[in-house]
Amino acid sequence: MAPHFSPIWPVHMDRLRCLRIFSEVVRVESFVKAARNLSISKATVSKHVAWLEESIGAKLLNRTTTQLALTEAGRRVLDAADDMLDRYGQMEAEVRESISSLNGSVSIGTPLVFGVHYLMDVITDFNRRYPDIDVTVLLDDGRSDLVADGLDLSVRIAAALDDASYIACPLLTIPQVLVATPTYLARHGRPRTIQDLARHSCLVHPLKSPTGIWRFLGEYPEEVHVRSPIRSTIGDALRQAALMHVGISMHPYFTVSDDINAGLLEVVLPDCTPPPMDISIIYSHRKNIPVRVRHLLDFLKDWARNPPELLLPSAASARPGRGGRRVRRK
Repeated sequence: MAPHFSPIWPVHMDRLRCLRIFSEVVRVESFVKAARNLSISKATVSKHVAWLEESIGAKLLNRTTTQLALTEAGRRVLDAADDMLDRYGQMEAEVRESISSLNGSVSIGTPLVFGVHYLMDVITDFNRRYPDIDVTVLLDDGRSDLVADGLDLSVRIAAALDDASYIACPLLTIPQVLVATPTYLARHGRPRTIQDLARHSCLVHPLKSPTGIWRFLGEYPEEVHVRSPIRSTIGDALRQAALMHVGISMHPYFTVSDDINAGLLEVVLPDCTPPPMDISIIYSHRKNIPVRVRHLLDFLKDWARNPPELLLPSAASARPGRGGRRVRRK
Protein backbone atom coordinates (compact mmCIF):
# COMPACT_ATOMS: atom_id res chain seq x y z
CA MET A 1 0.00 0.00 0.00
CA ALA A 2 1.33 3.46 -0.90
CA PRO A 3 2.03 5.66 2.11
CA HIS A 4 -0.55 8.28 2.90
CA PHE A 5 0.62 11.90 2.68
CA SER A 6 -1.27 14.46 4.62
CA PRO A 7 -1.83 17.64 2.61
CA ILE A 8 -0.12 19.67 5.34
CA TRP A 9 3.25 18.04 4.52
CA PRO A 10 5.09 18.80 1.25
CA VAL A 11 5.68 15.63 -0.78
CA HIS A 12 9.10 16.97 -1.81
CA MET A 13 10.39 16.99 1.81
CA ASP A 14 14.05 15.85 1.85
CA ARG A 15 13.83 12.26 3.15
CA LEU A 16 17.57 12.02 3.79
CA ARG A 17 17.48 15.17 5.89
CA CYS A 18 14.51 13.78 7.83
CA LEU A 19 16.46 10.60 8.58
CA ARG A 20 19.50 12.61 9.71
CA ILE A 21 17.38 14.69 12.07
CA PHE A 22 15.53 11.63 13.39
CA SER A 23 18.83 9.82 13.98
CA GLU A 24 20.23 12.81 15.89
CA VAL A 25 17.10 13.10 18.06
CA VAL A 26 17.46 9.45 19.04
CA ARG A 27 21.20 9.78 19.65
CA VAL A 28 20.90 12.73 22.08
CA GLU A 29 17.41 11.72 23.33
CA SER A 30 16.13 15.26 22.97
CA PHE A 31 14.48 17.46 20.36
CA VAL A 32 16.05 20.55 21.93
CA LYS A 33 19.61 19.14 21.97
CA ALA A 34 19.23 17.82 18.42
CA ALA A 35 18.10 21.26 17.25
CA ARG A 36 21.11 22.86 18.96
CA ASN A 37 23.59 20.34 17.47
CA LEU A 38 22.15 20.74 13.97
CA SER A 39 21.86 24.56 14.22
CA ILE A 40 18.16 24.54 13.43
CA SER A 41 15.05 25.37 15.41
CA LYS A 42 13.21 22.88 17.63
CA ALA A 43 10.13 23.49 15.47
CA THR A 44 12.08 22.38 12.38
CA VAL A 45 13.19 19.22 14.17
CA SER A 46 9.60 18.44 15.18
CA LYS A 47 8.32 19.12 11.68
CA HIS A 48 10.82 16.72 10.03
CA VAL A 49 10.24 13.92 12.53
CA ALA A 50 6.47 14.33 12.22
CA TRP A 51 6.70 14.24 8.41
CA LEU A 52 8.81 11.07 8.59
CA GLU A 53 6.17 9.41 10.77
CA GLU A 54 3.41 10.63 8.45
CA SER A 55 5.16 9.39 5.30
CA ILE A 56 5.95 5.96 6.76
CA GLY A 57 2.54 5.66 8.36
CA ALA A 58 3.83 4.60 11.77
CA LYS A 59 4.69 6.19 15.10
CA LEU A 60 8.46 6.18 15.58
CA LEU A 61 8.84 7.76 19.03
CA ASN A 62 6.92 7.59 22.29
CA ARG A 63 7.32 11.02 23.86
CA THR A 64 6.68 12.29 27.34
CA THR A 65 7.71 15.54 28.96
CA THR A 66 10.86 13.91 30.35
CA GLN A 67 11.95 11.19 27.95
CA LEU A 68 11.86 9.66 24.46
CA ALA A 69 11.57 5.99 23.62
CA LEU A 70 11.78 4.24 20.25
CA THR A 71 8.82 2.22 19.08
CA GLU A 72 9.41 -1.05 17.23
CA ALA A 73 8.88 0.81 13.94
CA GLY A 74 11.30 3.47 15.16
CA ARG A 75 14.03 0.86 15.78
CA ARG A 76 13.61 -0.49 12.25
CA VAL A 77 13.77 3.00 10.77
CA LEU A 78 16.82 3.92 12.88
CA ASP A 79 18.74 0.80 11.81
CA ALA A 80 17.97 1.47 8.15
CA ALA A 81 18.69 5.20 8.53
CA ASP A 82 22.12 4.63 10.08
CA ASP A 83 23.05 2.21 7.29
CA MET A 84 21.70 4.56 4.62
CA LEU A 85 23.50 7.61 6.05
CA ASP A 86 26.77 5.68 6.32
CA ARG A 87 26.52 4.56 2.69
CA TYR A 88 25.62 8.05 1.55
CA GLY A 89 28.59 9.49 3.45
CA GLN A 90 30.90 6.93 1.83
CA MET A 91 29.49 7.71 -1.62
CA GLU A 92 29.90 11.45 -1.01
CA ALA A 93 33.54 10.97 0.04
CA GLU A 94 34.28 8.82 -3.00
CA VAL A 95 32.74 11.36 -5.37
CA ARG A 96 34.69 14.20 -3.79
CA GLU A 97 37.89 12.19 -4.11
CA SER A 98 37.16 11.37 -7.76
CA ILE A 99 36.58 15.05 -8.52
CA SER A 100 39.77 16.20 -6.80
CA SER A 101 41.99 13.28 -7.84
CA LEU A 102 44.45 13.35 -10.73
CA ASN A 103 43.91 9.62 -11.18
CA GLY A 104 41.24 8.43 -13.56
CA SER A 105 40.14 8.93 -17.14
CA VAL A 106 39.05 11.76 -19.41
CA SER A 107 37.22 11.35 -22.72
CA ILE A 108 37.40 13.98 -25.46
CA GLY A 109 35.70 14.12 -28.85
CA THR A 110 37.28 15.65 -31.95
CA PRO A 111 36.80 16.05 -35.70
CA LEU A 112 38.91 13.50 -37.57
CA VAL A 113 41.58 15.68 -39.24
CA PHE A 114 42.15 17.93 -36.24
CA GLY A 115 42.33 14.89 -33.97
CA VAL A 116 44.87 13.04 -36.12
CA HIS A 117 47.16 15.95 -36.97
CA TYR A 118 46.98 18.18 -33.89
CA LEU A 119 45.04 16.90 -30.91
CA MET A 120 47.02 13.66 -30.58
CA ASP A 121 50.24 15.68 -30.23
CA VAL A 122 48.62 17.67 -27.42
CA ILE A 123 47.31 14.52 -25.72
CA THR A 124 50.74 12.88 -25.93
CA ASP A 125 52.36 15.90 -24.22
CA PHE A 126 49.57 15.94 -21.64
CA ASN A 127 50.12 12.26 -20.88
CA ARG A 128 53.83 12.87 -20.27
CA ARG A 129 52.99 15.53 -17.70
CA TYR A 130 50.07 13.63 -16.11
CA PRO A 131 50.82 9.91 -16.56
CA ASP A 132 48.09 8.85 -14.11
CA ILE A 133 45.32 10.39 -16.24
CA ASP A 134 44.08 8.15 -19.06
CA VAL A 135 42.68 9.98 -22.09
CA THR A 136 40.26 8.46 -24.60
CA VAL A 137 39.94 10.30 -27.92
CA LEU A 138 36.69 9.70 -29.80
CA LEU A 139 35.41 10.84 -33.19
CA ASP A 140 32.92 13.71 -32.99
CA ASP A 141 31.71 15.37 -36.19
CA GLY A 142 30.04 18.13 -34.19
CA ARG A 143 26.76 16.40 -33.47
CA SER A 144 27.61 14.21 -30.47
CA ASP A 145 25.57 14.48 -27.29
CA LEU A 146 28.24 14.87 -24.61
CA VAL A 147 26.17 13.38 -21.81
CA ALA A 148 24.73 10.48 -23.83
CA ASP A 149 28.09 9.67 -25.42
CA GLY A 150 30.03 9.98 -22.18
CA LEU A 151 32.30 12.82 -23.33
CA ASP A 152 33.95 15.10 -20.77
CA LEU A 153 35.14 17.54 -23.46
CA SER A 154 34.76 17.91 -27.20
CA VAL A 155 36.52 19.97 -29.87
CA ARG A 156 34.11 21.85 -32.11
CA ILE A 157 35.17 23.65 -35.29
CA ALA A 158 32.37 25.87 -36.58
CA ALA A 159 31.55 29.41 -37.63
CA ALA A 160 29.16 29.60 -34.66
CA LEU A 161 28.00 27.32 -31.85
CA ASP A 162 24.22 27.30 -31.57
CA ASP A 163 23.76 24.79 -28.75
CA ALA A 164 23.35 26.76 -25.53
CA SER A 165 23.13 23.57 -23.47
CA TYR A 166 26.94 23.40 -23.34
CA ILE A 167 29.67 25.67 -22.02
CA ALA A 168 32.08 26.74 -24.79
CA CYS A 169 35.70 27.71 -24.27
CA PRO A 170 37.08 29.42 -27.43
CA LEU A 171 40.65 28.46 -28.34
CA LEU A 172 41.43 29.85 -31.80
CA THR A 173 39.82 31.55 -34.74
CA ILE A 174 41.15 30.07 -37.98
CA PRO A 175 40.72 31.18 -41.59
CA GLN A 176 39.11 29.23 -44.37
CA VAL A 177 40.34 29.13 -47.96
CA LEU A 178 39.03 28.04 -51.33
CA VAL A 179 41.27 25.49 -53.06
CA ALA A 180 41.49 23.55 -56.29
CA THR A 181 44.17 21.63 -58.14
CA PRO A 182 46.24 23.31 -60.86
CA THR A 183 44.82 20.69 -63.26
CA TYR A 184 41.20 21.66 -62.50
CA LEU A 185 41.99 25.36 -62.89
CA ALA A 186 43.80 24.73 -66.18
CA ARG A 187 40.81 22.82 -67.54
CA HIS A 188 38.01 25.11 -66.34
CA GLY A 189 39.65 28.48 -65.89
CA ARG A 190 40.51 30.43 -62.77
CA PRO A 191 37.57 32.36 -61.23
CA ARG A 192 38.32 36.07 -60.99
CA THR A 193 35.32 37.13 -58.90
CA ILE A 194 33.09 35.53 -56.30
CA GLN A 195 30.20 35.37 -58.76
CA ASP A 196 32.40 33.37 -61.17
CA LEU A 197 32.11 30.48 -58.70
CA ALA A 198 28.51 29.92 -59.85
CA ARG A 199 29.90 28.57 -63.16
CA HIS A 200 32.27 26.11 -61.47
CA SER A 201 31.97 22.70 -59.90
CA CYS A 202 32.08 23.33 -56.14
CA LEU A 203 32.33 20.78 -53.33
CA VAL A 204 29.95 21.63 -50.50
CA HIS A 205 29.85 20.61 -46.85
CA PRO A 206 26.08 20.44 -46.12
CA LEU A 207 26.45 21.21 -42.41
CA LYS A 208 28.40 24.39 -43.10
CA SER A 209 26.42 25.38 -46.23
CA PRO A 210 23.04 23.60 -46.09
CA THR A 211 21.56 25.74 -48.86
CA GLY A 212 24.64 25.61 -51.10
CA ILE A 213 25.42 29.28 -50.53
CA TRP A 214 29.03 30.38 -49.94
CA ARG A 215 29.44 33.68 -48.13
CA PHE A 216 32.43 36.02 -48.08
CA LEU A 217 33.41 38.84 -45.75
CA GLY A 218 34.68 42.28 -46.61
CA GLU A 219 33.64 45.90 -46.77
CA TYR A 220 30.75 44.70 -48.92
CA PRO A 221 29.89 41.11 -47.90
CA GLU A 222 28.96 38.93 -50.82
CA GLU A 223 27.42 35.51 -51.36
CA VAL A 224 27.01 33.11 -54.25
CA HIS A 225 24.89 30.00 -54.83
CA VAL A 226 27.23 27.28 -56.08
CA ARG A 227 26.61 24.09 -58.03
CA SER A 228 27.72 21.03 -56.11
CA PRO A 229 28.16 17.66 -57.88
CA ILE A 230 29.48 16.14 -54.64
CA ARG A 231 28.44 16.98 -51.09
CA SER A 232 29.79 15.46 -47.88
CA THR A 233 29.80 16.08 -44.13
CA ILE A 234 33.34 14.65 -44.12
CA GLY A 235 35.72 17.50 -44.82
CA ASP A 236 38.57 15.17 -45.75
CA ALA A 237 36.35 13.49 -48.35
CA LEU A 238 35.79 16.87 -50.02
CA ARG A 239 39.53 17.54 -49.86
CA GLN A 240 40.17 14.18 -51.56
CA ALA A 241 37.62 15.01 -54.27
CA ALA A 242 39.38 18.33 -54.85
CA LEU A 243 42.73 16.50 -55.15
CA MET A 244 41.06 14.32 -57.83
CA HIS A 245 40.37 17.50 -59.86
CA VAL A 246 36.58 17.36 -59.29
CA GLY A 247 36.15 21.00 -58.29
CA ILE A 248 36.74 23.86 -55.87
CA SER A 249 36.30 23.26 -52.15
CA MET A 250 36.32 25.39 -48.99
CA HIS A 251 38.32 24.26 -45.97
CA PRO A 252 39.83 25.53 -42.74
CA TYR A 253 43.37 26.41 -43.76
CA PHE A 254 45.07 23.89 -41.51
CA THR A 255 43.34 20.94 -43.22
CA VAL A 256 44.86 21.78 -46.63
CA SER A 257 48.08 23.61 -45.66
CA ASP A 258 50.29 20.60 -46.49
CA ASP A 259 48.65 20.25 -49.91
CA ILE A 260 49.11 23.96 -50.61
CA ASN A 261 52.76 23.89 -49.56
CA ALA A 262 53.33 20.80 -51.72
CA GLY A 263 51.73 22.46 -54.75
CA LEU A 264 48.95 19.88 -54.96
CA LEU A 265 46.28 22.51 -54.29
CA GLU A 266 46.19 26.24 -54.99
CA VAL A 267 44.28 28.94 -53.16
CA VAL A 268 41.43 30.25 -55.32
CA LEU A 269 40.41 33.92 -55.01
CA PRO A 270 43.16 34.64 -52.43
CA ASP A 271 41.92 38.20 -51.91
CA CYS A 272 38.43 37.02 -50.89
CA THR A 273 37.72 36.01 -47.29
CA PRO A 274 35.32 33.22 -46.37
CA PRO A 275 33.94 33.40 -42.80
CA PRO A 276 36.51 32.10 -40.31
CA MET A 277 35.91 29.08 -38.10
CA ASP A 278 36.23 28.95 -34.33
CA ILE A 279 37.99 26.08 -32.62
CA SER A 280 36.29 25.69 -29.24
CA ILE A 281 36.22 23.17 -26.44
CA ILE A 282 32.76 22.44 -25.11
CA TYR A 283 31.64 20.67 -21.96
CA SER A 284 28.36 20.11 -20.20
CA HIS A 285 27.13 22.36 -17.41
CA ARG A 286 28.72 21.17 -14.20
CA LYS A 287 29.26 22.91 -10.89
CA ASN A 288 32.22 20.72 -10.03
CA ILE A 289 34.39 19.71 -12.99
CA PRO A 290 36.80 16.92 -12.03
CA VAL A 291 40.33 18.22 -11.56
CA ARG A 292 41.69 15.86 -14.24
CA VAL A 293 39.21 17.30 -16.80
CA ARG A 294 40.09 20.85 -15.74
CA HIS A 295 43.79 20.05 -16.20
CA LEU A 296 43.23 18.88 -19.78
CA LEU A 297 41.09 21.94 -20.54
CA ASP A 298 43.82 24.24 -19.18
CA PHE A 299 46.46 22.29 -21.12
CA LEU A 300 44.54 22.89 -24.36
CA LYS A 301 44.23 26.60 -23.55
CA ASP A 302 48.00 26.83 -23.04
CA TRP A 303 48.58 25.02 -26.34
CA ALA A 304 46.28 27.46 -28.16
CA ARG A 305 48.40 30.42 -27.05
CA ASN A 306 51.21 29.16 -29.28
CA PRO A 307 49.71 26.79 -31.86
CA PRO A 308 51.82 24.92 -34.46
CA GLU A 309 52.96 26.93 -37.46
CA LEU A 310 50.99 24.65 -39.79
CA LEU A 311 47.82 26.13 -38.31
CA LEU A 312 48.95 29.57 -39.53
CA PRO A 313 48.63 30.45 -43.23
CA SER A 314 51.32 32.36 -45.05
CA ALA A 315 51.07 36.12 -45.26
CA ALA A 316 48.74 37.33 -47.98
CA SER A 317 50.37 37.37 -51.38
CA ALA A 318 49.24 38.43 -54.81
CA ARG A 319 50.68 35.26 -56.33
CA PRO A 320 48.12 32.57 -57.25
CA GLY A 321 48.14 29.67 -54.84
CA ARG A 322 49.04 31.76 -51.78
CA GLY A 323 46.97 33.85 -49.44
CA GLY A 324 44.95 34.00 -46.27
CA ARG A 325 44.78 35.59 -42.85
CA ARG A 326 46.80 34.67 -39.82
CA VAL A 327 45.06 32.86 -37.01
CA ARG A 328 43.63 35.18 -34.39
CA ARG A 329 44.46 33.93 -30.91
CA LYS A 330 41.85 34.29 -28.22
